[in-house]
Amino acid sequence: MSGSSGPHITIDQCSIAGRKPRNDDSYGIAVPEPPLLATKGIAMAIADGMSSSEGAKEASENCIKSFLGDYYATHATWTVKKSVGVVLRAVNSWLYAQGQSQHQSERGMVSTFSGVVLKAGVAYIFHAGDSRIARLRGDKIEALTRDHRVRVARGHEHLARAFGIDQNLEIDYREEVVEQADVLIFTTDGVHDHLTPAEQIRIIGDAASNLEGAARRIVDAALAKGSDDNLTCQLVRIDDAGRVDEATHLRTLTALPFPPELAPGNSFDGYTVLSEIHASKRTQVYLARDNETGKSVVLKTPSVNFEDDPGYIEMFAREEWIGALINSPNVLAVVPAARPRRHLYYVVDYFDGQTLRQWMRDNPTPSLDMVTAIVDQIATGLRAFHRKDVLHQDLKPENIMIDPAGKVKIIDFGSARAASLDEIGALAKMPSLVGTVDYTAPEYHLGEPPTNRADIYALGAITYEMLTGKVPYGRGFSGVRDVSRLEYVAASGLRSDIPNWVDAALRKAVEKKPANRTETLSALTADLRNPNPLLGYDRPRPLIERNPVAVWRALALALAFLNLLLVIMLVRQR
Repeated sequence: MSGSSGPHITIDQCSIAGRKPRNDDSYGIAVPEPPLLATKGIAMAIADGMSSSEGAKEASENCIKSFLGDYYATHATWTVKKSVGVVLRAVNSWLYAQGQSQHQSERGMVSTFSGVVLKAGVAYIFHAGDSRIARLRGDKIEALTRDHRVRVARGHEHLARAFGIDQNLEIDYREEVVEQADVLIFTTDGVHDHLTPAEQIRIIGDAASNLEGAARRIVDAALAKGSDDNLTCQLVRIDDAGRVDEATHLRTLTALPFPPELAPGNSFDGYTVLSEIHASKRTQVYLARDNETGKSVVLKTPSVNFEDDPGYIEMFAREEWIGALINSPNVLAVVPAARPRRHLYYVVDYFDGQTLRQWMRDNPTPSLDMVTAIVDQIATGLRAFHRKDVLHQDLKPENIMIDPAGKVKIIDFGSARAASLDEIGALAKMPSLVGTVDYTAPEYHLGEPPTNRADIYALGAITYEMLTGKVPYGRGFSGVRDVSRLEYVAASGLRSDIPNWVDAALRKAVEKKPANRTETLSALTADLRNPNPLLGYDRPRPLIERNPVAVWRALALALAFLNLLLVIMLVRQR
C-alpha cells in the first residue's frame, strides 16, 4: 500500500556485563519482510533489568522479545501508537503480576524500556525508565527520552518509572521525523552515565560511514571511565527513512493494466462473466463464475475513465486490502486471489439480495422491530471496521444489502480510511469529503477530523430514514457554513407511532457535535430497543418538534387569514 518498500538501516550493537557477574541488559531489532516493512516498519529497543532483583534478566528479555514479536501480530490497520500500546501494557501487566506472585521483593521483575518503531520517515518512541534514546544529526546529539529517576539523597537515586513496578504504568510517547544519515543511539545507564555526548559523537564519527565497531568502542570507553554496571549500546543509522516516493508509488499503482470492457459470456482471468450487476462512472460490477470451482462470485473492476488518476487507483487498491482484513458475517467478504491476476480488479462473495434502498421502497412504513433487526446487523458489520481502526465513511442504503431471509451485509468500502495507512502518507491525493451528502456527518463539511462517531451519524441517519422516509436535517450539511441553522426534525412528528424514546435515541445518534453524539454502536442499538431515561425523552417538547407539519400549516392559515383581513380593510377604506 506504500510507494516505498519501507525504511532501510545500518546497525551496530554491543552489550557486556562489565564488572558485574551477569548482564541484565537486553536489546534487539526486528526488520520484517515486505509488505510489513512498509505497513508496520522496523522495531528496535533496549531494556535494562533492575539488577537488585533476581528476575532482572528475564524482565528485560521479556520486554524486548514481546515488543519485537507481538507488535507485528497486531492488526495491520492499527496505528503504531495503538499497536505498541496494547503490547507494552500486556508486558507490564505480566511483569507486575509475576513480581507480586513471588511475595519477595528480591524476586521482583522490573526493567526499563526504550523502543522505536521507524515507519514512513517517522520515529515513534516509547519509553519508561533510565535507558536512553538520542539522535545524532550532523555533529549534534539530541535526547529523545528523559530519565525517570528520583533523587532520594545526595548521590542516591532510584527509578520512578519502569516496567513491572506499577500495574498502571505511564509510558512516554513522542513522534520525531527522521532524515537520511541520522543515527539513533540506544544506551543503558552503564554507558551514558560515564560517557558524554561529545565523546559518543567522536567515536561514531571515527567509524566513518559503516559504523562497524563503534558500539564496541563506546562500551569500552565507558568501562575505561569507571562504569561498574552492565553496558549496552545499539546504533542505528537511517539509510532510507521509508517515506513514500512518488515515482515508485505510481509504478506500483499502475503495475497491472485496467481490464477491458466485459460482457456476458466473456472469459476473463479464469472467470466467465454471467451478467452486469451495476455500472457507474467509477466502477463496473459483474456476476461471474469461477471456471475452476463453479462458484458464483462478483468481479469489481475500475473504470478506464480513471486510468491515469493515482488517487482513484489508490482508493480502489485500498478497498480490496481493507476488505480482506475485515472479518464479519455482516460485511461482504473479499475472496483471496486463486490465480495470478493479469489486470486490476478484485473478487468478492456473491450475495443474493437487494439494496437497503430498494427494501425501503418496498417497506415504506416498517415496524420498529423490523428496523432494529437490520440496524443490529449493520452495527455488527461497522464494529468489525472500528475494531481495526478503520472508518467506513460511506455508509448509505445503496451500500447495504439484505436478502429475503433478512440477512444484512455491508457491500462497499471504497472510501474506507485505515489509520495505519494514514501514517504511511501515500502520495495520491485523497478527497477530504467522501460519502453521500445525506449521510455524512457535519464534521466532514467543516474540515474537522472524523472519528468512529461519523459512522454512527450515518447509521443514525439511515435508521431515521427507514422509519420516516426522510433524513434528519433535510438537504444535509453540504455548503452550509453555519450548521446551527439546520434543525433536527422530530421523527415522531413525521410518523405518529414512533415513541418519544426512539426519537430521542435518533436525535442523539445524529447530534451535530460529535462530542454530544452517541458514543458507541452498542449504545445506539440498545437505545433503539429500550427507553434510555438519560436521553430525556419524557420531558415536554415544543409543538414545533412534536408536529412540525401542523405548526407550519397553522402558520400558513394564520397568514392567509391576516392577508384576507388586510384586503377587507383596504376595500372598506375605498
